[in-house]
Amino acid sequence: MGTDYAVVLVTASSRLEAEKIAQALVEKKLAACVSLMPIHSIYTWKSEVCQADEWQLIIKTDIRQFEQLETQIKQLHSYEVPEIIALPIIKGSADYLNWISEQTQND
Repeated sequence: MGTDYAVVLVTASSRLEAEKIAQALVEKKLAACVSLMPIHSIYTWKSEVCQADEWQLIIKTDIRQFEQLETQIKQLHSYEVPEIIALPIIKGSADYLNWISEQTQND
């Protein structure tokens, strides 16, 4: 059990933007839960090494929702190329995975 579920990582430019994205994903049942953390990133963008304080979204979802989730994030995100990467949940508590499934089902 677990291959239908994923953690999706997204970085946002501010807490406000991260909260806006998280709220929309949960309200639209594209995510069961989104955790937010402040982070500091060092990355290359347009041939320059950059540094920025950002917010990391850790999105728990049913992987079958990925395309819709990606579309929603891109609509709300300020970055030209936002980080949107899915990491499969190989194993997890059956109760928690069932909860993810219940929260991401469109009735």
